[in-house]
Order: sequence, then structure tokens, then C-alpha cells
Amino acid sequence: METNLLFNNTEIAFKLKSDAEVERAYFLFKMIANEPLVRIGTAVTKFALNINLPVEGLIRSTVFDHFCGGVSEKDCMNTVDALYRANVYSVLDYSVEGKEDEAQFDKTMDKIVELTSFAQNKKAMPFAVFKPTGLGRFELWRKQTENETLTKEEEAEWNRIVNRYETVCKAADDCGVSLLVDAEESWIQDAADTLCEQMMEKYNKERVVIFNTLQCYRWDREEYLHKLHTKAKEKKFRLGFKVVRGAYMEKEHERAEENGYPTPICESKQATDDNFNQVTKYILDNLNDITIYIGTHNEVSCYLAMEIMKTKELEKNDERVWFGQLYGMSDNISYNLASEGFNVSKYMPFGPVKDVMPYLIRRAEENTSVAGQTSRELILLKNERKRRGIF
Repeated sequence: METNLLFNNTEIAFKLKSDAEVERAYFLFKMIANEPLVRIGTAVTKFALNINLPVEGLIRSTVFDHFCGGVSEKDCMNTVDALYRANVYSVLDYSVEGKEDEAQFDKTMDKIVELTSFAQNKKAMPFAVFKPTGLGRFELWRKQTENETLTKEEEAEWNRIVNRYETVCKAADDCGVSLLVDAEESWIQDAADTLCEQMMEKYNKERVVIFNTLQCYRWDREEYLHKLHTKAKEKKFRLGFKVVRGAYMEKEHERAEENGYPTPICESKQATDDNFNQVTKYILDNLNDITIYIGTHNEVSCYLAMEIMKTKELEKNDERVWFGQLYGMSDNISYNLASEGFNVSKYMPFGPVKDVMPYLIRRAEENTSVAGQTSRELILLKNERKRRGIF
């Protein structure tokens, strides 16, 4: 198959979906394409869950099962195994968001360690993942980033965050699993970057254990990458980066405007695309020092990375290059890349239905706001329905 037609193959893209699942996906993306409906639907869902209406079953059978692997790691295993048979790996993402107490942070740490240990003997799961705010309070990350003086209690709280980081990173190192650290909003990211750099310096000696995330809709990320690369070469440790476009654009613009500082976001979608592709190319040019996880639903960026790999005569399954997409989205990229022999994984959120709802709502809102994403999904699903004779 010609490379530029690779992602049009819907037979491979949806081979794991039954006719009923194809129909459900088509229905969901038609709903998501309607912005007012998404706004109303998310508001009604939040309200229903808050007053404990019995809607979890409906959510579970529709949007939850499409975008999530299950309510627990064991619940995800049938899906993980099915993906692995299709040469697609899984990254189990405990997607409980918005918790703000110490007991929950310890619980999240324990869950990450548990998942890391679980992945140790599971070839289908080469990565574990967490968000910095899963291990500590958002406001404390902000104060640390903006160099505000901490109280004695806050210093003790910050030390607990550092200890949690150390615990999950050591677990990944001990288990032979790599750890993806997700990105946060720009006004707390510097503290997260600093801590991640310290963990990279400690653990990324023999292999890349720790991956930070570069959000390329930020115009300063390429410069940050270059500076850290220089530092890593001097201190003789390796870098790992998950490269994404970004997830907090509206929030970033609003806060910059409210607080009177220049927006950290690129001036246009094209500038973001260019930044993403330049960062990807830089890393692919420096694979002896940096391992890359290309997290994108953008077909052009995937084709570009594939072309660079071909030009450099890299093996498709070079262990220093990974592609990744979210579970329930861009199956045309994931499964077709995997069928060609590239390293591909799916980010697979899981957790109790009610606790994962903030993640699902964010997914629906992002799909609505990303130009072309939902319409592309609908075109592919429509083509697959036609191919299967479903009308």
C-alpha cells in the first residue's frame, strides 16, 4: 500500500470492532460533532452524577466503553490482550482527576506502583503513566513553579510529592518498565519539569526509564529541548520525551489575558504543527541521546516521522521510536502503523465510571474543538459501515 494512503485502510483500522461497536462509534462521533449537544450533554451528565441518578450503566455502555478500557486494570485485560494480538501495546492510564487530598495522592502513587509491577510481566504493557497533579496539590505546584515562599507545612507537603515521584520512578526502574510523565498547565509545568529532569538524571543511565512530555503548542518547548539535551550530554544521562501538541489551550489563553502576560501558546495551528514536526525531527536526528514517544492523531506528522525513519534507514520497530494514540480515537493510524511493524501503543484510561467522568468530558470537549478530528473519524466510520454493508 502506498504510504500516503496507509491511514485510509478501514478494514485494518476497525478489525477489532464488531458491527455493533462500529455503529456505536459512529453514533458517538456524530454526537460529539454537535458542539451545543456536547455542552448540554456534559452539563446534564455532571448534574445526574452529582445527585446520584442511576446513569452509570448508560454511561458505561456508551461513551465510557468507547474511550476507556474498564473500571479496573483486571477489567482492561481482555482489551489489552486483543490489542496485543494486533501488535498494538497498551498504556494503562488511571484517569481519576481533580482529587486534592493527601490520602488520594498516596492512593494514586500506590496505584501507579501497582500498575508498574503488573506491567513487569506483561509484554503488552511496556509503559506506566501518571500526571504530576495526581501526586500533589495543584496550588502547591503553582507556588513552586512561581518561586513563592512556602510555609513549613507546605515544605513538608512538597517533600512528600518528591518522595512520591521517587517511589514511582524507582518502581519503574526496578520493574524494567518505562514511565511516561504527562504534561500540565504552563503555570505549574516548570516545577514538574525540574523534578522530572532530576529523575531522568538519576535513572536514565543504562536505558530510558523516565519520559517527560513536551506540549508543542507552547512556542518555548523546542528551545527547552535543546537546552536540556546539552545538559544531558554534559551530565551523561539520556532523555525520553513524549511529544504532543497540547491539551489546555483555552485555559492558557484565558489565564494569560487575565494576568497580563504573553500567551505561551503558538500564534496559529500551523505554527503548532511546525513546532511539533521540528521537535520530532530534532529528536529523530539525536536518537543516540533521546528516545521519543510520538503522541499524535495527526496523520501528516506520522507520515513525516515514518519518512524520516526511512531516510535514516532505521528499523520500523527501533526501540527508541514509539507512536501513540488515545484509546477510542484514530484507530486508522494505530492499527495501520502496527500492521506495518512500527511500535504503537494506545493510551487506555480506566477507573470507576464516576471518577473518570472529568477525563471523558475533557475528551468530548477536545474532540469538539479540534478542527477536523471528529469529521475524519466520521468519514472513516462511514466508509467502514459501507464496506461491511451496514446501513
